[in-house]
Amino acid sequence: MDKLQKGIEEMQNHNYEEAAKWFTEAIDENPNEPVGYINFGNLLLHMNDFERAQRFFNRAIELDEEAATAYYGLGNVYYEQEKYTKAQEQFILAVHHGLDEADVHFMLGMTYVHQEYPKLALPYLLRAAELAEDDVDIQFQYGLCLAQNGQIDEAEKTMNHVLQLEEEHSDAHYNLGVVALHKEDAHKALEHFDRALEINSEHMLASHAKAQVEQALNE
Repeated sequence: MDKLQKGIEEMQNHNYEEAAKWFTEAIDENPNEPVGYINFGNLLLHMNDFERAQRFFNRAIELDEEAATAYYGLGNVYYEQEKYTKAQEQFILAVHHGLDEADVHFMLGMTYVHQEYPKLALPYLLRAAELAEDDVDIQFQYGLCLAQNGQIDEAEKTMNHVLQLEEEHSDAHYNLGVVALHKEDAHKALEHFDRALEINSEHMLASHAKAQVEQALNE
């Protein structure tokens, strides 16, 4: 097993010091290979050492301007610091340089979500959802974005898919309750709000919505 692989394994096992040792050796042996810098950048990102992570990703890009995963890593550095416009630029570069994985499309979509541009987020979240049909977080955010774009039927279908993946998803139930209200089915909405509260008794949105619906039904 090569040193980079050993470093990645140690990183996955949260042995960050050991991982750093392997990555350092890999870089020392191949100082002109971007992969070592990218892996070290990912490690530093895990440790929230954003400044150094940025330096390593930039070094990888200096060595290879086509290194798509370096742009992706840099995008994550900015994203974690809530610098969404800068993150967006890097994720776009990652896609431009050939990275076509669910994660990069998802992160790109989320940069638009955080800037309250749901229309711009939608195509990226759709692509992520297509590439990762079984990823609960991606499917949920895609469903949410559909709803924000007024695509209620599609949002309902996606939230039901989320529940197939994870039955105890209180937020999916809450959102299906909201969809039911859109369709003027108060009783179905109540069922979903109740289910959301069964799963998470502190779900404030579901609690508030339930109280409002019950009040409306009693009037």
